[in-house]
Amino acid sequence: MEQSNDGNLSQVRHVVLVLSGKGGVGKSTITTELALALRHAGKKVGILDVDLCGPSIPHMLGVGRPDVHQCDSGWVPVYTDPQKGLALMSIGFLLEDPDDAVVWRGPKKTAMIAQFVSDVAWGELDVLLVDTPPGTSDEHLAVLENLKKHRVDGAVLVTTPQAVSTGDVRREITFCKKTGVRILGIIENMSGFVCPHCSECSNIFSKGGGEELAKLTGSTFLGAVPLDPLLSGAMEEGADFIRSFPGSASFSAISTISRTLLCDLEGT
Repeated sequence: MEQSNDGNLSQVRHVVLVLSGKGGVGKSTITTELALALRHAGKKVGILDVDLCGPSIPHMLGVGRPDVHQCDSGWVPVYTDPQKGLALMSIGFLLEDPDDAVVWRGPKKTAMIAQFVSDVAWGELDVLLVDTPPGTSDEHLAVLENLKKHRVDGAVLVTTPQAVSTGDVRREITFCKKTGVRILGIIENMSGFVCPHCSECSNIFSKGGGEELAKLTGSTFLGAVPLDPLLSGAMEEGADFIRSFPGSASFSAISTISRTLLCDLEGT
């Protein structure tokens, strides 16, 4: 992905979509934690948050609502660290009031996504994660349409263990096949609950639905991430969970998933 005609994506090595067929499965949390894990592995990472109606990643990364500046190449992304190892662009930075609702019809959403894809000056990145809203709607088609002249490496699909969630992710798999997007793997989120006192894992939402779906559809199962109060607390506070809780079960799961994903992207 290093062709000169790629514009602001010319120095982005890999582009990965993060998809879910259903809302509330923790897709933005997974996107955030994968980005942090990749950054701690020494990679330069970007997140493009195209969940226009629910831009939660700025809060999860604790960056607040800084002004977005422009340079000759376009919008400058917001960096979460002084070393500029993790860059972020989100509609959340462009709203006058954080409580404003984005009440837009399809064409305006499509235009906004087109501007995000073409006008953000990412610079050199190893991986760009694109956090999408749930479903298979205008936003997803707009992302693919505007990225069609660039190579999208594939998509990571996020589900929870329950059948009602995996059923929706089946439709997301069909969407990927129809649009020619390679499925990099499936992540089962909220797979059991880790007790904050004894660290025992209880399967309050059942377990194994994502892994079974991967087997049935011939997809790679990247791993299972449990419900973890430490992770939830870090997301609420905008703290770096990967750095703060290296001994947790969630840390182990996320680290393993990020390494597997990186090996696939780099062909090692």
